Amino acid sequence: MTPGVFVATVVVGVGSGIVSAGYLLVIHWLQHVWWPDGLSNPAELLVLPAIGVAVAVIAHTLGSPGDVELLVDNIHVSGSAPSVRALRSLVPMSVLTISAGGAAGPEAPLVTTCGSLAGLISRRRELTARDARCLTIAGMAAAFTVLFGTPIGSALFALEILHRRGMEYHEALLPSIVGALSGYGVFVVLTRTDLEPIWHIPGAHTLHGVDLLWALGAGVVGALIAIVYTGLTLVARRIFRALPTVSRPVLGGLALAALAFWTPYALTYGEAQTGHVLAVQLSVGVLVVALIAKLIASTVTLASGWPGGFIIPLFFVGAAGGQLAHHAFSGASTVVMCSALMAAGLVGVTKTVLGSTLVVTAMTGLQLLPTILLAAVVALLLTSSVRLIHTQRERSDATLDEE
Repeated sequence: MTPGVFVATVVVGVGSGIVSAGYLLVIHWLQHVWWPDGLSNPAELLVLPAIGVAVAVIAHTLGSPGDVELLVDNIHVSGSAPSVRALRSLVPMSVLTISAGGAAGPEAPLVTTCGSLAGLISRRRELTARDARCLTIAGMAAAFTVLFGTPIGSALFALEILHRRGMEYHEALLPSIVGALSGYGVFVVLTRTDLEPIWHIPGAHTLHGVDLLWALGAGVVGALIAIVYTGLTLVARRIFRALPTVSRPVLGGLALAALAFWTPYALTYGEAQTGHVLAVQLSVGVLVVALIAKLIASTVTLASGWPGGFIIPLFFVGAAGGQLAHHAFSGASTVVMCSALMAAGLVGVTKTVLGSTLVVTAMTGLQLLPTILLAAVVALLLTSSVRLIHTQRERSDATLDEE
């Protein structure tokens, strides 16, 4: 990494930290206005469709928002996003939908925003495609780190999510780490965030040999979760694509409001709910309903045009699945099963073995690397043909040049 690229990477990391702090601050402020915990179910029937109307108006006025899948494609083709025009609609739309309780998280919009801004800086500096790619990945890593609180895991996650069989842009590893650390440092200073794990699972203990077998089973179940989630998402997309474009966000809001009558776990992207599921012993019936509702709500949210990410909702599904496994098999460790399923389900969709393992380990405050990694690898092997991020692909000769 040349001195010029190093300086640009630090600039991207610092800028991403500032942008992330502002973005999340606005979401938290709006959550005081219409977050589901403060509204009744009948009120949700008014609020969520109204948010859908706002999304449709913004999309019609400012254009379609970008997403991570498009950003991944741009990274492979030219090294960075060609412009930041899509952010004009992505940012306000995602702020509204996430703060109103849509079942998709801030990770995808924030990563797209920081990655696109990194592309803008690379174009201003007239960097080569190779250096622009490094800079864009660094911006993505910074955004992931702000949300997950784990610089190394987030840096690897940003590199792995571009491909289906491991990290290939090795030259971007150090820029990714530098961007992650820079962004996280600025975010922590601005928000005075404590360096504490986001979630805690009671009962962490020394690993036993049998826990590896439970992790192996968790990898299989995580693969099934990934297959089901991918299938539901593809079906939901086909259904909503058959509807008029302008009506999709509104109907998505109505569907979410209807699901909220079934269970409150259907709404929100699940960060706080995951902490609750990990810390409290819920009944089998509550867990089953919560898991199914979150799967359906997340796919409806994304398919209807509400911007957001599926990473944190998948963490929730894994946590609920781990608690169910403990109910079904009393000998299964809750700590092992919850953490392993959280990673395995995510890996099955994103193919990010190392990143997901380190992210889950850091976010739960555990040192269960052997079991989490085993479950992640098993899930990857069992979902090689499962595709949700269609722009993931192998590095080609065209991406090796020094343009």
